[in-house]
Amino acid sequence: MFTTPERRSLALAAILAAAFFITTASLADTGSSEHDESHTSGDAHDEQDIVSLDESVMREFGIEIGVAGPGLVTRSVTLPAEIRPNEDRLAHIAPRFPGIAREVRKKVGDTVRAGETLAIIESSESLAPYPLKTLIDGIVIERHITRGEPVSQQRGRVFTVADLSTVWVDISIYQKHLDAVKLGQTVMLSAGHGKPGATGTISYISPIIDEDTRTATARIVLDNPDGRWRPGLFVTARVEVDHVRVPVAVPRSALEQIDDSTVIFVEAETGFVPRPVMTGREGGDLVEIEDGLVAGERYVRSGGFTLKSELAREELSGGHSH
Repeated sequence: MFTTPERRSLALAAILAAAFFITTASLADTGSSEHDESHTSGDAHDEQDIVSLDESVMREFGIEIGVAGPGLVTRSVTLPAEIRPNEDRLAHIAPRFPGIAREVRKKVGDTVRAGETLAIIESSESLAPYPLKTLIDGIVIERHITRGEPVSQQRGRVFTVADLSTVWVDISIYQKHLDAVKLGQTVMLSAGHGKPGATGTISYISPIIDEDTRTATARIVLDNPDGRWRPGLFVTARVEVDHVRVPVAVPRSALEQIDDSTVIFVEAETGFVPRPVMTGREGGDLVEIEDGLVAGERYVRSGGFTLKSELAREELSGGHSH
């Protein structure tokens, strides 16, 4: 039998235990409710990330769909280059005998034919005139003679004629790229300012390094039938140094930036979802996708900016379209 004080102590302990149980259960219910709300919020966020556009809008904004698959990624290095006359098709013309220039018939920029007379020289020895002729077809690119001027072999050439139907493209190779650039590699040339480019193949690499620039020279012999590749023009050369086939590759136009993530819009059941991806090797127009997109999935290969803009609009309005 319990005494009266003992009964009071037991009753108090029972009350405290009941209060503790109720408080613990209440906290558990609250945590569960918060967890459910968080899960529901996450589902809502995923739902809001879906962008749906009808086919007419997609056509209007040039949105193209592709199927993820393998691709050949071409790694390249971009180097400065300069157009120069093809020295194998260049003529330096000097007088055979010393004398006085009686006539000067050609100027810089004139087109000449092999055997055509450029100037008439009166010999200082015989006083007889003789013609100074070009040995090749081409364009006069230098002239160092005027009428009445004394000329001689010691003074050097008086005309330079260049056949510009082909030109040299001399590419400066920095030391860090010397092992990557090789004979036979394909080079894409760009003159900028919206001008059409050209493609060539490396046919020569200098065996020594220039002491002043600390670069080697790679050379392309480029066809120039319309004369648009003028000597002295600076161009950009993109040398293809490596080719790698990868499991999944997409065009650069498929990549978009949202916040700090690179994403691709992937086709879902009711629209397109921006999915973060991990990129790998890049080359030309293709980028390797190492994670985030698998072969066979349909994705937006171009026009993703429209979807990105629509997603931002929906987030600002607090809604989404289907």
